[in-house]
Amino acid sequence: MNTPPLDSKPYDIGTAGSPWSDAEKSQWLARQKKHRLHAQDVLPRIDALRDRFDVIEYGQLDYLEIANAATLGGHYPLLAVRSRSASQLPLVIVTGGVHGYETSGVLGALTFLETEAQFYADHFQLLVIPCVSPWGYETINRWNPNAIDPNRSFGAKGVAAEAQLLKKFVTGLGIEPLAHIDLHETTDTDNSEFRPALAARDGVTNKNWNIPDGFYLVDCSARPQPDFQRAILDSVAQVTHIADADADGKLIGTPLSQPGTIEYPTQKIGLCTGMTKAPYTSTTEVYPDSPKATPAQCTQAQVAAITGGLNYLRNLRSQAR
Repeated sequence: MNTPPLDSKPYDIGTAGSPWSDAEKSQWLARQKKHRLHAQDVLPRIDALRDRFDVIEYGQLDYLEIANAATLGGHYPLLAVRSRSASQLPLVIVTGGVHGYETSGVLGALTFLETEAQFYADHFQLLVIPCVSPWGYETINRWNPNAIDPNRSFGAKGVAAEAQLLKKFVTGLGIEPLAHIDLHETTDTDNSEFRPALAARDGVTNKNWNIPDGFYLVDCSARPQPDFQRAILDSVAQVTHIADADADGKLIGTPLSQPGTIEYPTQKIGLCTGMTKAPYTSTTEVYPDSPKATPAQCTQAQVAAITGGLNYLRNLRSQAR
């Protein structure tokens, strides 16, 4: 468990205690850079799945007229991959890259599709969105170009296009999903960049949190499913280590509901897993900066989380028959 000082140094954009205006947001945007390309890393792997799955373009993001458009802008197709399963089967949603910088979420969703999804297509309708926030993926960012966090924008008042386009698409299917697994990471940059930037943007004081060394889950406090979370953790534990609680019995400042799991009010705060009324939801959190985990393990941990959840649901349905 990494233990940072409670107070981080002031962020170097804006005035302490004052929320950002458009000028500060533009200043933040101007310093961003592209480090990788969605069209090179993600789209070819999705295209290669078309012989086995349906690939659906559910929207587009047009960021061609933002600051530094020549090097920072982009036009992005938003793609979902759907299994060719019987329509009477329950729907399970998997999302990655809601926070584009969280690499194993994107790679885990793609690897699951490439290696494991076909084994579950006779049991579930699978809907996988590998990269919800392609601009964030390219710039290694938590926010979109408007300094908005997509993973706080899935509620009724959400404004991030990344979130609202996906929510509209899923709602338009007319199917209440059985489950939704959203693939995330908690990184050291949460304390060095993203939380200080958030505090500066909102004009509040930042308090760093202890970054858990290991994998953990976020359940929905309004409809908790501890056995579902435990099945996911048991599966992941075969790949990488599960995070221990800190000295206060917490993870990222939140009390544990069981070892390796905390709970958030996902619908209230606009998280991706709160966009439907799916009874089984889980947000994964991988720690890619751990000296005890490789990038390959982080990706495989995400795959193991998905398969662990699906195996639990498949066994549950089998017992109900």
